[in-house]
Amino acid sequence: MKNKKIITIGVLSLFTVGNMNAQKKPYLDKNKTIEQRIDLLLPLMTLEEKVGQMNQYNGFWDVTGPAPKGGTAELKYEHLRKGLVGSMLTVRGVKEVRAVQKIAVEETRLGIPLIIGFDVIHGYKTLSPIPLAEAASWDLEAIKKSAAIAADEASASGINWTFGPNVDVANDARWGRVMEGAGEDPYLGSKVGYARVKGFQGETIADLAKVNTIAACAKHFAAYGYVEAGLEYNIVDISNSKLYNSVLPPFEATVQAGVRTFMNSFNTLNGVPATGNVFLQRDILKGKWKFDGFVISDYASIREMIAHGYAKDEADATAKAVIAGSDMDMESYLYVAKLVDLIKSGKVKESLVDDAVRRILRVKFELGLFDDPYRYCDEKREKAVVGSKANNDGVLDMAKKSIVLLKNEKNLLPLKKSGQKIALIGALASDKNSPLGSWRIAADDNTAVSVLEGMQQYKDNKLVFEKGADLLKQKSTFLTETVFNTTDKSGFEAAKTAAKNADVVVMVLGEYGFQSGEGRSRTDLNLPGLQQELLEEIYKVNPNVVLVLNNGRPLSIPWAAENVPAIVEAWHLGTQTGNAVAQVLYGDYNPSGKLPMSFPRNVGQVPIYYNKYSTGRPIDSDKNVFWSHYMDVEKTPQFPFGFGLSYTTFEYKNLKLNKTAFAKGESVQVSVEVTNSGNYDGKEVVQLYIHDEYASIIRPIKELKGFELVSLKKGETKTVTFTLTDKELGFYDNEGNYLVEPGTFKIMVGGSSDKGLQDGFEIKE
Repeated sequence: MKNKKIITIGVLSLFTVGNMNAQKKPYLDKNKTIEQRIDLLLPLMTLEEKVGQMNQYNGFWDVTGPAPKGGTAELKYEHLRKGLVGSMLTVRGVKEVRAVQKIAVEETRLGIPLIIGFDVIHGYKTLSPIPLAEAASWDLEAIKKSAAIAADEASASGINWTFGPNVDVANDARWGRVMEGAGEDPYLGSKVGYARVKGFQGETIADLAKVNTIAACAKHFAAYGYVEAGLEYNIVDISNSKLYNSVLPPFEATVQAGVRTFMNSFNTLNGVPATGNVFLQRDILKGKWKFDGFVISDYASIREMIAHGYAKDEADATAKAVIAGSDMDMESYLYVAKLVDLIKSGKVKESLVDDAVRRILRVKFELGLFDDPYRYCDEKREKAVVGSKANNDGVLDMAKKSIVLLKNEKNLLPLKKSGQKIALIGALASDKNSPLGSWRIAADDNTAVSVLEGMQQYKDNKLVFEKGADLLKQKSTFLTETVFNTTDKSGFEAAKTAAKNADVVVMVLGEYGFQSGEGRSRTDLNLPGLQQELLEEIYKVNPNVVLVLNNGRPLSIPWAAENVPAIVEAWHLGTQTGNAVAQVLYGDYNPSGKLPMSFPRNVGQVPIYYNKYSTGRPIDSDKNVFWSHYMDVEKTPQFPFGFGLSYTTFEYKNLKLNKTAFAKGESVQVSVEVTNSGNYDGKEVVQLYIHDEYASIIRPIKELKGFELVSLKKGETKTVTFTLTDKELGFYDNEGNYLVEPGTFKIMVGGSSDKGLQDGFEIKE
């Protein structure tokens, strides 16, 4: 390779002679297997080039313009030209991606293509609901399709790797990143994570070579959902039982789905930062689970091990990260600066680098980047796919399925389609930016359909809109704190007048789109700003209030739960928010969503979750204060996990088991009849919970172990059957061994975690 001549023209260069002749680069031979091609490429790479593949840089200049001069931009640019960059982050759009890919492929010695990463969290430009909202649909096919839409748009814009799905199990609504995951339950989280991986990547690894799929990334490994006090970037201190039974199962499910990358987390676990955690990355992920993709650090998390007090300096942080199994460095600048010297000095084995590079190259080969580095750079496809009608129709369908009806008294919903006077109140009702949610960095501002616009499509009612009060005091962005209006009530009187003259008042209240997400921890889960006061003032003049909540986390709304007759949880639903909300409010879509997280009565209950453990004193048996309870509020949630109403009603009957005693290894068959007993066609999420009554390690009082989304016409009855195997009936001990123990089990089947039909069975020795 030394004798190959590079012909340079201007800033860019043409292929080397070897690049022009694939026969001289045997790793470009499509007839060989991926592993054979890697075997041919690795020995040709210098140590510096290997380390370069482990280096990811953020977008740093106008890549379609002149070469940058000065600062980190020039450094990164020169590294890219020398083959010292393996991946780029946040470069997007065909023109921009083609420009950086051209440098990597046509100017570097070996022409190794870049993998282009981007946070495609709930869509690219056409946005689906936030992931927590999607989980509320309990519709795995819809969730998979939503991820496929996101992959289609992102890949059409040059991107081939997303940093999702987030499979952090989380039960503390103070943590803003609950909006990125599937909620508090590991079983539901595992199913949702599996579906999202398949949506992003396709059904098989071979599907990664298709132009409309992208590599997925399971994050944050591990236990980030359990940060203390819900505080972003904080430490985690949990038991092994919690780790093995709640945290790890959704991650393992993504491995089973074929996920190609993992991202480690910012937090510590057992006093060790996840980025430097051998136990997580070497022992569990790459060892026990045999994961053969690669691990990327979270943003600068290798360097942050110094701030944690785990690494002495930059060289120490670099060594600890590589030894622990972090294969690619996102924006710490440390691998490319320190790793070569560490290997030459013998402090890090080159075999660890070879393993990391092999993993990175494997994914690049699987994506087809070596065969066609510009395969994601088709401007015609970009124009046709991004923002297409089909994609908008898809996210609208997902948005409707994500809405949860929490309360519906006085027959306020669905709204009548004619002859009603409706007052629509709240700054969020006309907002076209907030509904897009937090992680929407590729979307254009103010492109959501507002609730006002959605309701205006129903023209046979008299609709009057009044803001009531500004929600924000100043503009909010992805990078800044959200500051709320707490003093200007000048719009209250106009809103009260509109409400007084209306038959029904629809109030759209909640969190601003940037109030949840990364860096958005809260200690107050109430309605921010003047919204609670506005709600109570409107209720005084017209109690026929439908409260529509826009939010990225469970909120504490005890006053509304007690007083407001109708409450609709509409989350941040993305591009088609207004159309989805309007179609549900008017009954063109019967809501079927169920909560993936419990809603607390107040923040003092947090963390609160359904699959809690019994105490030694769970109930008041002696009529005194010495039992597990709060003095000032019930210990139950305001709205429990799995809860959600419909415009129709469902009845459960004839719960049956195929027998009552089973040998270990036998399957348990559970069936139940579900009837649509109301006046509308509808869908019900039938949920099965178990309780292992006594075990070598105590088990939660309820655990979700099966669910099925069933469509039922008015008056129709269906029998739903579940099969429980060792996979559902066992648990992990504190060493990570999976056990199925003899004993007695209770089961409950119903439409929520708080009630249902009950029975039981026994597993014998």
